[in-house]
Amino acid sequence: MNDLDKRIGQSFEDVSGEAINLSHWINAHPELAFEEHESAAKIIEVLAGHGFVIRRRVAELDTAFTATIGSGDLLIGICVEMDALPEIGHGCGHNVIAAAGVGAALALAPYVDELDLTLRVFGTPAEESGTGKEIMVRAGVFDEVHAAIMIHPSLKDVVRPRFRAARSWRLTYTGVGGHASRPWSARNAADATVLAQAAIGLLRQQLRDGIRVHHVVKEAGGAVNVIADRTVVECMIRCDTIAEVDEIWTRVRACFEAGAHATGTELDIETLPSLYREFRNDDDLATIFQRRAEQTGRSFPDYEDALFGSTDMGNVSQVVPALHPMLSFDLPADQGNHTAAFAAAAGGVQGDRFVAEGGLAMALTIADVARSSELRARLHRAASDRSIPK
Repeated sequence: MNDLDKRIGQSFEDVSGEAINLSHWINAHPELAFEEHESAAKIIEVLAGHGFVIRRRVAELDTAFTATIGSGDLLIGICVEMDALPEIGHGCGHNVIAAAGVGAALALAPYVDELDLTLRVFGTPAEESGTGKEIMVRAGVFDEVHAAIMIHPSLKDVVRPRFRAARSWRLTYTGVGGHASRPWSARNAADATVLAQAAIGLLRQQLRDGIRVHHVVKEAGGAVNVIADRTVVECMIRCDTIAEVDEIWTRVRACFEAGAHATGTELDIETLPSLYREFRNDDDLATIFQRRAEQTGRSFPDYEDALFGSTDMGNVSQVVPALHPMLSFDLPADQGNHTAAFAAAAGGVQGDRFVAEGGLAMALTIADVARSSELRARLHRAASDRSIPK
């Protein structure tokens, strides 16, 4: 370890307590997508206290922000997520994602001039629902960035995870209500959802391996003796690419239309704003991060199954070289992401370890990127040839 590595390590140790306190605070104050007002304000307060220049309400999103320090010709972004899950809280560990990213940024702040680096923290709302990063990408928030990085907790240490594309829809059936004892003049919207779900179940037999069609009935009537005149279903399709998602949607849509046709109800289809694009791993960034994370004691087995869910960091990776490794909590298999047990772990010792090891590995990775003339040149070339996906 060279002298700068040692200084960054000491710098991280000096701010790690502040980062862990931030993690605990966010975990104890969960806020849903686009409502992360207190969490965003707390993160901004910490970064501003260390000299970062704050820009609020980026991309016209109330809880999105950037925090920048340095003026070097290489701009590295750290993405921090803030939103929690309904009822569960931080069951995906966004509190530790934010704290590790802030800790890495604070540790690097004294050395940005020495590294000829511009360091920018991106406060990205609504990862769980609404895909804030997609909105920010389309608004040009990442246009100047040469590479973007974040880390995420899971039950496995995986440096090159597979994340898949997904899109969502809301489907509303409108029928004619009536008394259940005199049903012949009614048009049962609840029946339409049953038929649609049965059709989707049969369709799954003909879908390629790995394609997922998720759906949940959000509204289905209020009483057993009242025929439902309105029902609402939300559907998500998850595939390897967004193009494949759109291809499968044509067949799934026909299943929902069949429910309406069979019951004489009307169907309204709304495309929801959540859009998760497939993730592109940058191999150079991954290689550097793995080495740095291994120095903290992490190991990265060659898992046969490195497939995770979906993330709007994939949307960033379509336009910016990106890194999104997974670092594990030591929990049983049934206490993984999106559970109350995972949320509790994210606010305890497991989360603290993630912040300490992941944040340091991220800081040293960024320093390595900045010190590599070859990688700097490649990132500059990539930035000159960009397009925003549709």
